[in-house]
Amino acid sequence: MQYRPNSGISTTQHRPVLSELSARSRDIFRSIVEAYVETGEPVGSRTLSRRLGQLAGGQLSPATIRNVMADLEELGLLFAPHTSAGRLPTDLGLRLFVDGLMETGGLTEDDRTSIDVQCAATGRSLPEVLDQATLMLSGLSRCAGMVVAPKTDRPLKHIEFVHLAPGRALVVMVTEGGMVENRIVNVPLGLPSSALIEATNYLTTRLAGRTLGMGRDQILNELESERALLDQLTKQVVEAGLASWAKDDNSGALIVRGQAHLLDDVTGIGDLERLRSLFAALETKEQLLKLVEAAEVADGVQIYIGAENDLFGLAGCSAVISPYRDSQRRLIGAIGVIGPSRINYARIIPMVDYTAKVISRILG
Repeated sequence: MQYRPNSGISTTQHRPVLSELSARSRDIFRSIVEAYVETGEPVGSRTLSRRLGQLAGGQLSPATIRNVMADLEELGLLFAPHTSAGRLPTDLGLRLFVDGLMETGGLTEDDRTSIDVQCAATGRSLPEVLDQATLMLSGLSRCAGMVVAPKTDRPLKHIEFVHLAPGRALVVMVTEGGMVENRIVNVPLGLPSSALIEATNYLTTRLAGRTLGMGRDQILNELESERALLDQLTKQVVEAGLASWAKDDNSGALIVRGQAHLLDDVTGIGDLERLRSLFAALETKEQLLKLVEAAEVADGVQIYIGAENDLFGLAGCSAVISPYRDSQRRLIGAIGVIGPSRINYARIIPMVDYTAKVISRILG
């Protein structure tokens, strides 16, 4: 499995590398991070001494561990939240751990089965599959699940109008890549079924193999010049269908589920306000486009840790995100989780990676 470290960290700050750490320092640092991921609490030298047990041929004393912790703090990998407290990893420390020390395990069979079942596309449109996948990731990770689905103008295979109720019809648009989008539109009361069939045939003939953007102008010109040879009711149906997509732009859609999980680590009003700021920022078009752009160049899973990214650093959160693509390897969107900086990276990275691959297979 691949994951691509996020490049958003400031290049003006020295980034320690594993070669700068002795074997003892690596073991102590790894133990601190693993304890932090488990508990979220600062880790002291006595706790570490008991946790490490026998190391390098003998028991490490708390004093020895304190000296190593001081060196790690000087490198910017640890910090003390309070005087005389234990140590916590910095965002820089978490990045070093994820990139070089973490052992990423495989998915359990239960997790794999759950993802396969929840992402099954039978009888569901892609938006429904993505929504279910986001809920599933939130539940399995105990974090907030997130999916970015950019609005892309792709070649169409079929457009169909389906009667729902008096004055209402469902417009179904299917792309050549298998994506399905539905819209409910208003149509004239008393509309005969023949008008829906005629509108379906008219649009499918002119748009099959073309993008909506490529065909829209031609169709509107035909309608305006009366060259379409459609009766007035059918013309209104066609115009309603085109208008339902014209309202959308290309900035994409964002689905976030399970935000309540992020409240588990909130310790005060300040933390709550930062979380609110995060979700407000995610809803802006600018930030949404940045996520889509980042996914487009990613070879695999991307990991954003705290302050190294302006967006997630607002709330001291981390995010694990992976792109999903169609059968031609074209970007469709990105899916992942947002959680506290102490998320279980070793479990969540393969989970997000596998989910993105399942969705990509559905699109294939």
